[in-house]
Amino acid sequence: MISIGYNASMHFYLLADSALHTADIDAKTAAITELMHYCNTGEDHPEEGFAPRCFDTPSYAEFCRIVAPRELPKRRRFDTAEGLARLLHSIVHIEYSAIDLALDAVYRFPEMPTAFRRDWLEVAQDEVRHFRMLRRILERLGYRYGEFPVHRGLFDAAAHTAGDVLERMAVVPRHYEATGLDVNPQIMRKLRPFARRPEVEEVLGALELIYREEIEHVRKGDYWFRYCCAERGLEPAAAFRQILDLHGLRKTTRSVLNVSARQAAGFSCSELRELGAESCED
Repeated sequence: MISIGYNASMHFYLLADSALHTADIDAKTAAITELMHYCNTGEDHPEEGFAPRCFDTPSYAEFCRIVAPRELPKRRRFDTAEGLARLLHSIVHIEYSAIDLALDAVYRFPEMPTAFRRDWLEVAQDEVRHFRMLRRILERLGYRYGEFPVHRGLFDAAAHTAGDVLERMAVVPRHYEATGLDVNPQIMRKLRPFARRPEVEEVLGALELIYREEIEHVRKGDYWFRYCCAERGLEPAAAFRQILDLHGLRKTTRSVLNVSARQAAGFSCSELRELGAESCED
């Protein structure tokens, strides 16, 4: 670990770079803790000339086989150990990816206030906890993370928005993570008929916890998206539409929106109606 000392601000970014590069979850966790310490002491601003680097491959490429999304087998059977494990593996992968997404926000946008980095380090800490919790269940089922193929969609979303924090906040928390709020209750509904099995009951408990905490993650993204809009004199709803169109994402927004969760995370009713909500009350 790098200790606080001379040139500590540059060490912050070197440590963040290392945390993004490593596939060791314990090393990531330790780095997140120290990065938060830097933020709490105000030593998180880089020297002049600092430039975050772009990553060609995700850290999980070390132990996961990456395929195109269309090559992933469909998950149909939750009444078997393998069927449940495949579902759980996909969620474990999302949580691992979310750790690096949060770390990348901390590392990539040094122009943002310290409060921004602190928020995303808090998110990274939550995602580490979610990952460990779900991985334990997966391993009790007799499987390990990396046993099934994965796609790199969230890594690519980060790469495509690496040049603009406004786009990052729109695409990652306000689009992809908000879509997770739509999907999570649907997955839980599909699992509940099998809740008599202890492992399914445990997965349901984990998903309920993650669901509650992900609302706060999306809310943080919404806050910083609106902060960036205010800085640039942009109207948030119009800016969000334009960014979704720029990245070809408007048509991928799900028709079944979790209105209450998205409202709790900062979406307005007018915005939700435009995204396809059938009803919404302010």
